[in-house]
Amino acid sequence: MSKALSCRLYLITPPQLDSPIAFAAALPPVIEAGDVACLQVRLKNVDDTQIRQTVDALLPICTTHDVALILNDRPDLAFETGCDGVHIGPDDMPYEDARRIVGNDATVGVSCQASRHVAMKLADAGADYVAFGAFFPSQTKADTETAPLDELEIWSETTNVPCVAIGGITPDNCRPLIEAGADFLAVSSGIWAYPEGPATAARLFREQMSS
Repeated sequence: MSKALSCRLYLITPPQLDSPIAFAAALPPVIEAGDVACLQVRLKNVDDTQIRQTVDALLPICTTHDVALILNDRPDLAFETGCDGVHIGPDDMPYEDARRIVGNDATVGVSCQASRHVAMKLADAGADYVAFGAFFPSQTKADTETAPLDELEIWSETTNVPCVAIGGITPDNCRPLIEAGADFLAVSSGIWAYPEGPATAARLFREQMSS
């Protein structure tokens, strides 16, 4: 199988959701239009109740469509709400603590920004995937160091741990990331803010991944 055919979408929610129920209702057409592997709940400046309500609304949709639901930052709430896993960044708790909280059967993914050294260390510790980026200017990763494309190339050639490309990815700029060996493309505004709509964006991503 070629690298292009092995790359899939890793959706990230917008940082704020006016209505989790409305977002959940609009999600299936996006999942069905694209090759979506997982959805990360990444909400900012919200309380735990809102996170729980969002997970409760999205988990049945994800389960029905065989999409893993990942919670950002909060292993405790990921475990409590029955998410499939958690994603942690370099400034969050140590990987070992997150793994202890969610258990061995859950997915634990880690952000490594532009550091292959950090990625190797965390992969050796047992992380299920590593995320590199931002690769392009990003509204959600504005303060993140730009990652060079060869991080993906070297990683895909030397390890079996999946890698996620993140940061400013759109249907128009994603092809080099796919060809470099990214296993997943993490996308937020490139889907939800796409001018022709999220489902159209998901379809265009799928076309790039399968061509």
